[in-house]
Amino acid sequence: MASFLIEGGHSLHGEITPQGAKNEALEVICAVLLTKEPVLIENVPDIADVNNLMALLEKMGVKISRIAAGAFRFDASELDLDYIGSADYLKACTALRGSVMLIGPLLSRIGHCLSPRPGGDKIGRRRLDTHFEGIQKLGASFSYDFSRQLYDIKASGLKGCYMLLDEASVTGTANILMTAVKAEGRTTIYNAACEPYIQQLCRMLCKMGAEINGIGSNLLTIDGVENLGGCSHRILPDMIEVGSLIGLAAMTASDLRIKNVSVENLGLIPDSFRKLGVDLRIDGDDIVIPSQKSFKISSFIDGSIMTLSDAPWPGLTPDLLSVLLVVATKAKGSVLIHQKMFESRLFFVDKLIDMGAQIILCDPHRATIIGLGDEFKLRAAVMTSPDIRAGIALLIAAMSAEGTSTIHNIDQIDRGYERIDSRLNALGAKITRMP
Repeated sequence: MASFLIEGGHSLHGEITPQGAKNEALEVICAVLLTKEPVLIENVPDIADVNNLMALLEKMGVKISRIAAGAFRFDASELDLDYIGSADYLKACTALRGSVMLIGPLLSRIGHCLSPRPGGDKIGRRRLDTHFEGIQKLGASFSYDFSRQLYDIKASGLKGCYMLLDEASVTGTANILMTAVKAEGRTTIYNAACEPYIQQLCRMLCKMGAEINGIGSNLLTIDGVENLGGCSHRILPDMIEVGSLIGLAAMTASDLRIKNVSVENLGLIPDSFRKLGVDLRIDGDDIVIPSQKSFKISSFIDGSIMTLSDAPWPGLTPDLLSVLLVVATKAKGSVLIHQKMFESRLFFVDKLIDMGAQIILCDPHRATIIGLGDEFKLRAAVMTSPDIRAGIALLIAAMSAEGTSTIHNIDQIDRGYERIDSRLNALGAKITRMP
C-alpha cells in the first residue's frame, strides 16, 4: 500500500490540463462490447479504475491497441465466452465497481451475464435496484445466489417498454441505455440521469447507429436497432478533476490556469466555488485562478448561512462536496455542507478536525464548517484515504498545511486521478510517493 509524503505550504504556478473524465470513460469503454466493429476512443485517462476495466476486457477477448497517448482502438469482434463467468472474471468484477456496466452490453450481445456484487468506494450503500428493475422491464430475468453473492442475469429476447426510474442514477441510466439500444421496439426512460457523461454515451451510441432522442433531458426515447457499428469518440475533460484543481489553487494561494476544461459542461461547479469566495474567471475554455490570500463565504440573500448540497444534474455533483468542504475551512464565515446522496462520505472530516479545522459533523449527511479565514493554518497529520474523493480532499488539505503530512492508501486516489503527484510537482508542489 503506497503513501504520499506531502510538504505543505507551497503555492503552485503555471498551467495544467485536466485528464479525461473517469466516469465517462468507464461507460463508453463498456459500450464497445455492443459492436463487432472497431471503436476508437480518445482522451482516455491513465488511472487505475480505467486500466483495470481495460485489462478485464482484454481477458474477455477484446483486442485493445494503443494508437497514441490516451487513444485506444477496441475490437470486440470475438469474445471469450468461456472466460466470461469464470472465477477469474468474477474476482476482477468484484474489485471494480464499473464492472456493473458490463451487464447491459453483455445481455444485448450474448443474452447472459454473471455479475458479483461490485466493489469501489466505501461510502455507504450504493444499491443496484435501479439498474436491475430497468433491465428486468426490458425482459431480463434475475436470480441471486446468496452464498456466492452472485447475480445470474438472462435475456432470451429484449423488448422496449416505458419505465419511470425510482432515482436518476447515472450508472443505472447508462446500463439501461446499453441494454435498450438493440432491444425490439421503443424504450422510454423517464427520470433518466442527464449528466454530461450520459449525454456523451448517448452521442457515442448514436454514432454507432443507435436511435436516441431527448439527449440532455431526463426523458430518453430509444428505438431499438438490429446492429451497431464502429465509431470514433473523444472523452470530455474530467469535471471532478477541474473542481479539485480549483479547490487546490484556492487552498494553496496558487496562481493557476486550468486549460481546456469544457466550460459548458461544468454546470454549477464554478459558481459553487464562487459562493465560498474563490476568485476565478473564465478565459475562453480555460479557468484562471489568481493567487488569493483570503476569501469570504457568501450568505443567502436574507442573510442566512449558506448551504451547499448535491443533487442530480444539473445540480451540484456529489463528487466535489469533499473538496468544497476543505476549501471552506480556510474561508471566512460559515457554511453547511449537505451530502444527500451518500451516507458515509463525510466521515473523513474527523481527519480535518485533527488538523485543526472547525467542523461540526451534524449527522452522516451534514457538516457545518466555521471558516477561520487567512489567519488559519491546518497542521500536518498522518491520514488514510478512505475513498477517491476524500483522498483528493485530504491531499489538498495536506498541501495547504504547515509541516509534512502523510497520506496512506493512496491507491484510492490513483483510482481517479492520473499521476496527480508528478503533475502537481511540476507546478511547485512537494509530494513524494512512498512504496
